[in-house]
Amino acid sequence: GLERGAKNQFSTFSNFITTINQKKEGIGNRNSPTQLVIPNIKNVRDLPPICLDVRQKQRISIDTLPQELKAPIPPEPSLPIRTKTVKDFQDDVEKAKLSGDWKAVHDFYSTTFDSFLEINAAFKKDTNSPFNTIEDSGINAKFVNVVYDALLNTPQDVQKSVLKGVINGLLQEWKGPRTKDDLRAYCILLQNPQFSNTSTYVIYAHLLRQIAALTEADHHFLVHWSKKISQRRFKQLVDRLLQFISLRLFPAKPEEFPPMVKCTWWIPSATKVLALFNAANSLISPPIIAYTDFYNSTLDHIDLMEEYHNWQCYGNSHRFSFCQYPFIISIAAKKVIIQRDSEQQMISIARQSLVDKVSRRQKPDMNMLFLNVKVRRTHLVSDSLDELARKRADLKKKLKVTFVGEAGLDMGGLTKEWFLLLIRQIFHPDYGMFTYHKDSHCHWFSSFKCDNYSEFRLVGALMGLAVYNSITLDIRFPPCCYKKLLSPPIVPCDHNTLVGICDVTLDDLFQIMPELAHGLSELLSYEGNVEEDFYSTFQVFQEEFGVIKSYNLKPNGDKIPVTNQNRKEYVQLYIDFLLNKSIYKQFAAFYYGFHSVCASYALLLLRPEEVEILVCGSPELDMSALQRSTQYEGYQKTDLTIRYFWDVVLGFSLDLQKKLLHFATGSDRVPVGGMADLNFKISKTETSTNWLPVAHTCFNQLCLPPYKNKKELKQKLIIGISNAEGFGLE
Repeated sequence: GLERGAKNQFSTFSNFITTINQKKEGIGNRNSPTQLVIPNIKNVRDLPPICLDVRQKQRISIDTLPQELKAPIPPEPSLPIRTKTVKDFQDDVEKAKLSGDWKAVHDFYSTTFDSFLEINAAFKKDTNSPFNTIEDSGINAKFVNVVYDALLNTPQDVQKSVLKGVINGLLQEWKGPRTKDDLRAYCILLQNPQFSNTSTYVIYAHLLRQIAALTEADHHFLVHWSKKISQRRFKQLVDRLLQFISLRLFPAKPEEFPPMVKCTWWIPSATKVLALFNAANSLISPPIIAYTDFYNSTLDHIDLMEEYHNWQCYGNSHRFSFCQYPFIISIAAKKVIIQRDSEQQMISIARQSLVDKVSRRQKPDMNMLFLNVKVRRTHLVSDSLDELARKRADLKKKLKVTFVGEAGLDMGGLTKEWFLLLIRQIFHPDYGMFTYHKDSHCHWFSSFKCDNYSEFRLVGALMGLAVYNSITLDIRFPPCCYKKLLSPPIVPCDHNTLVGICDVTLDDLFQIMPELAHGLSELLSYEGNVEEDFYSTFQVFQEEFGVIKSYNLKPNGDKIPVTNQNRKEYVQLYIDFLLNKSIYKQFAAFYYGFHSVCASYALLLLRPEEVEILVCGSPELDMSALQRSTQYEGYQKTDLTIRYFWDVVLGFSLDLQKKLLHFATGSDRVPVGGMADLNFKISKTETSTNWLPVAHTCFNQLCLPPYKNKKELKQKLIIGISNAEGFGLE
């Protein structure tokens, strides 16, 4: 393949392109919309519907565009007649392998890839049909796959001829809008496996640049065509683009590439093309690949805060920032951005408090730098509500909790305990704020009307404080809740604007009330007469404090029967009522509580699923991973006591493992970075083996006496982790 001697064979292509461009510059301005060398990234047009600056309050989704954009369609030039079929090509390859004569195969490749017209002549399903719709690209995908699968196993001169042909196509003088044949050619060229090799990156970069600079309407077609690519090949295309970005950022051999100053447009172009695939992926339910497959972990090692500040300062200007394309930033990197943004806000608020105190000639007090919450265990909810309401101006300060009557000092552990106990009480069914749905194992907002929704605001503030202070919570909200929490991601200035309202579907209802969702799904697929058999109207009934109340889903809904013709509207209105309208006041209070603490542009980088991970961590416990990352003080990992400990812990039930994690760290949830992020430490304590283990939750530290046998260690450990509420000082 291309690995051997690839650099020497294809290095001349870079010089060739440069020479061509120098000649073009000598000819003068021809108003060509596509030049191969761009001295400044500002010449590359943005992609409004897909790469829109996420700071804007109204994001435009690709699926909101009309089915057929009314762009002028230039006439398609007549295509050469090419009659070779998949079987003909496969026969030629087999003959070449047996005889060693690759001329027929060489001729096919060199002719097919010599121009965009020839690419269409070879791979268009019907050369006489225009294929101007978004639903059908007209590409013979099977033929394309067979040709590309064979390419890397052909001799070097064949592979070289393909790259020369690609260069010819990219160097054409483009005048006027692109045809659908041009878009087909771009779609086919993107799938070329040769672009996995760094020696072809100069050509690949120019291809990406031309695709990134296409019009909005052209991108619309490419997005819809891309969603028809098979999962395996779609993943390969995404991985190839991610690798291109990574190797341009951190090249293993810098001499392989032009200097960064001469190709600043490489990474923006690749990222914009990657955005097209991300848009295609989001159009399908379920998506072609997981959203996490678009993460580029290489970005974890760049200056993320510089990227974030550039984005904040320049927005969607021509200054590129990865934050304009948050799908490429991993959740671990986003957590770093949010943490540092929170720290900067904390420092800024604390500094302002100090300045205010000094300006009034008052003696500074260290407590003024923190959000100090003092609560009684016996009045936990009411005390917490009062404290947070009184100290609303201090919510963005570092949180410190004190339990009245206890000697514990909060270095992080008391804060975790406060969150855990408060969440446990608020979400108890007897409290009435939330309803627990056993079928889906999640909580949802109670639709009961009340005079004061301040406690819902408290729960929102708690979630915000948890994210702000990097604490994970054991909250079981459905994914729909986090989608509503980001609707919109920035609190609107106009208080009359509705918040927490999002588009909801039957899938969202399935995640909360699966039995009801199944019934509605059956209604949609029912083949009989809906009006006569169901005898339903456009109204719903709910029980509130023992009284059945009815609500119209639309004006005069009680008089409008549900029929085969309007049942889709009925189901959609029913879902919207349950998940949006019936709980609007409760969720609005929750929304404002969360954003009173977490108001930040950093939230615009997050997907709803990522907010859930930041709030709740991961419920999946991997004790073997914890064992690998544990540090020891006074012990060696080969000591008998440590071996006993891990034998016992790995044999624990999931419930006991969660209790151990809660005992040692103050939370039974795993943080975003996994078990390694816990920095768990086991220390040797020279006390009697009659003593129970002791934990310092502020430091995720377990103090373990040197128990003499496994039975004694297991007994003492279970007693310790099962009776672990409250704090004291040694």
